[in-house]
Amino acid sequence: MEDSFDLIVIGAGSGGLAAAKRAASHGARVAILEGDRVGGTCVIRGCVPKKLLVYGSAIGQQLADAASYGWILEGAGAHWRCDPSLLLANVRAEVDRLNQLHTGSLEKAGVQLISGWGRFETPHQLLITESHGQTRQLKGERILIAVGGRPQRPAIPGAELGWVSDDLFELTTFPESMVVVGAGYIACEFAGILRGLGVAVTQLVRGDHLLRGFDREASAAVQEGMVAAGIDIRFGQSPAAIEGEPGNLRLRTEAGEVFGGCGVLLATGRRPFLEGLNLEAAGVEQQGGRLPVDAELRTNVPHIHALGDVTDRINLTPVAVDEGRAFADSVYGNRPRQVDYSLVASAVFTQPELASVGLTEEEALERFGSEGVKLHRARFRSMAQALPKRGEKVLLKLITEARSGRILGVHMVGEHSAEIIQMAAIALGMGATKADFDRTMALHPSVAEEFVTMPN
Repeated sequence: MEDSFDLIVIGAGSGGLAAAKRAASHGARVAILEGDRVGGTCVIRGCVPKKLLVYGSAIGQQLADAASYGWILEGAGAHWRCDPSLLLANVRAEVDRLNQLHTGSLEKAGVQLISGWGRFETPHQLLITESHGQTRQLKGERILIAVGGRPQRPAIPGAELGWVSDDLFELTTFPESMVVVGAGYIACEFAGILRGLGVAVTQLVRGDHLLRGFDREASAAVQEGMVAAGIDIRFGQSPAAIEGEPGNLRLRTEAGEVFGGCGVLLATGRRPFLEGLNLEAAGVEQQGGRLPVDAELRTNVPHIHALGDVTDRINLTPVAVDEGRAFADSVYGNRPRQVDYSLVASAVFTQPELASVGLTEEEALERFGSEGVKLHRARFRSMAQALPKRGEKVLLKLITEARSGRILGVHMVGEHSAEIIQMAAIALGMGATKADFDRTMALHPSVAEEFVTMPN
């Protein structure tokens, strides 16, 4: 049986869903394939459940601070107890709800959802192995590859004994101790989550700092907060092998040191999920394990497009969503446009939280030189910690072009960083200068007011 469509989307993640629904709204006949649950990495095993775990892990510190605000837990033997199994179950229930919501939205949009895995037979034809085992052929005038990425394990003996980030969402409880391998946002976020839920965490980092690619001063401020929370960070440690059995593992490093834990999280990067697509049958070229595309999201085969993490450019959900909508508007809506990648805000939901937009200090110095860049910063303990008298200091940082005062980058570490930087991104997109920030009346008392009261 063969079905023909104007557009076949492979992968029902954020980008694929956005493209399919927008294309259908323009009148295209659209099918979307998904061998897993609808929603993709972000909804099922990424930013959404992770952010819920971040919220849950922060409650313990809020309860510890409660007494300084006059909230007293009364009664003999009264104490708070964390039940990670309940938290994990509630998070999975919310993920299930969102999965059903996204599935329903496809039906409302007129997009045909096909549950199964697809592989190319020809440049226009796919063979689908459906969830019940039967096969089906689909033909698409255009095909959009939006299959996302998957965590990768390092090529070391015993790597299969460790968990990747996907696995943590399926646990029924967390272990007493964990070795986290990695320095990126996934490693740092989960280190904070686990520590906040009472897990003893040792984090092994191959290099000499956390969060490569972010502003070095901002990443150092995150590190300071993580260490203060009790996370044992060891730099210059690359994994060589994992030994033992589940519940009692030993990770040996290339430096010869051994770190033990009840579990090991291998947060060592992600890569595009291209296995099984049989791209050769369609003539689609790969480059370094990813799909290169042009400004219109076309691969080397003009009617086959790709977006999101499978292109391995800016692997963020809002970028994939905008790519999907731009593709559909351009091809089916007679509203051609290209995605602007020049100013993309990003956040890391570590504890403390980091968010930024624009150039880092290092990037600005490389581009404009030391005489062409001016830095403005504020470092202080926020009012939220005035009564508890604890907590890491907030960092707010503006990077400006010395000659014009144009703001090149905005960075923040501390409470509500992502919410604040989202608004700063609008200002940068409009070409704001330090003088524009200075003219803005402060909203007092707030953390964000420091961005408009920094001295010149």
